[in-house]
Amino acid sequence: MFFYFRRVYIYNLENVPKNKPVLLLANHQNALLDALLIATRCGRFCYFLTRAAVFKKSFVSKILNSLQMLPVYRVRDGWSKISNNNAIFENCSEILNNKEAIVIFPEGSHNLARRVRPLSKGFTRIVFDTLEKHPDLDLQLVPIGLNFLQAENCPDSAAMYFGKPMAAKDFIKDDKNKAVVNLKEAVQSKIKNLTTHIPEDTYNENLQKLKDLHVDFLKPQDVNLCLESNFKNCNSKPKNVTQPLSEFFQLVLKLNLIIPYIIWKFIAESKVTEKEFTSTFRFAIAITLVPFYLLVVTLVLTLLMSFYIGLSYLFVSLIIALLAVKL
Repeated sequence: MFFYFRRVYIYNLENVPKNKPVLLLANHQNALLDALLIATRCGRFCYFLTRAAVFKKSFVSKILNSLQMLPVYRVRDGWSKISNNNAIFENCSEILNNKEAIVIFPEGSHNLARRVRPLSKGFTRIVFDTLEKHPDLDLQLVPIGLNFLQAENCPDSAAMYFGKPMAAKDFIKDDKNKAVVNLKEAVQSKIKNLTTHIPEDTYNENLQKLKDLHVDFLKPQDVNLCLESNFKNCNSKPKNVTQPLSEFFQLVLKLNLIIPYIIWKFIAESKVTEKEFTSTFRFAIAITLVPFYLLVVTLVLTLLMSFYIGLSYLFVSLIIALLAVKL
């Protein structure tokens, strides 16, 4: 993650309760990287509700389960499988009763669009089922806004905003349907304030205007204010004066990693059918093939020349990677 992102900014991390059960509820733009950012930066050991489709292969399923990822079934997985969620939701209730943290992406799917989509009601079922079984539980709901400069690019920068926790008990009503609606509206409203939200009906036009104004998408409050003011109150992000130098080192890095780069650019990337998974698959290449390639080259240089030559190559490669990503 350090070598993949240029910058990762974390705001209001103190809003995540340390010793209480908590549901972390985030928007979902960037597939696996959203989960990785939360997992590594939220300050809690988390369980993740993950779409069941990725659990199909037994080997992958074992890995995901070992990472505390729980499958959740959707209508597209087949009506016959929806009932499997009953056991998953019961498990979530017990996890929360043990004062653990669970991450849910309540939009129900990922999308690169810079807006908060309508929330599914699955997370509300977990909330109310848990409180029904454990009425004295002080369950907290923390909204999260994930923001990227350009989610499908590398290197990219991200900003994660943690909203103030909401007590789940406050949403209990005699009319359960009304309670579900109120909870969904409250969470969606909070997430909208923590990430850029461009209404769908004017999305393409307004997105282009924001890009032309060079707004900083890592500051969603400023971007949303720009939209609300009809583009009269907008701030442009400072120009990156090190961009030419960064591009030079990115070229050097690609040449140094020529075989992994070719595999990614001309083989793996073409097989990514959804843009939202571009960064996920690139990241997978970066943490598997790239280290293996560097170690092989280091070993070859060590055997053909000397240990110091091999070690020097590895050191210089890491420096080039840092300069390419961080400048």
